[in-house]
Amino acid sequence: MSRRHVLDCHRLLCPLPVIRVQDRVAQLAPGDELEAVCTDPGALNDIPAWCRLNGHQVLETREGDGEYVVVLRVGSDPA
Repeated sequence: MSRRHVLDCHRLLCPLPVIRVQDRVAQLAPGDELEAVCTDPGALNDIPAWCRLNGHQVLETREGDGEYVVVLRVGSDPA
């Protein structure tokens, strides 16, 4: 059964949001979902690029109220 997790990346600047996502994904099971909530607008590009390189699926990106959110599904070979 997959689970949804939320990762707070407020006030972190590049490359820290991607590093925090990578560290958290390493602890999750394939199929789990991770919602990274960031204040760095670069996260909307950086996290999806990292996902493509590492076999994870981006489910959603959105922005609003000074937050940038990336929701991903952990692939079968977590980084």
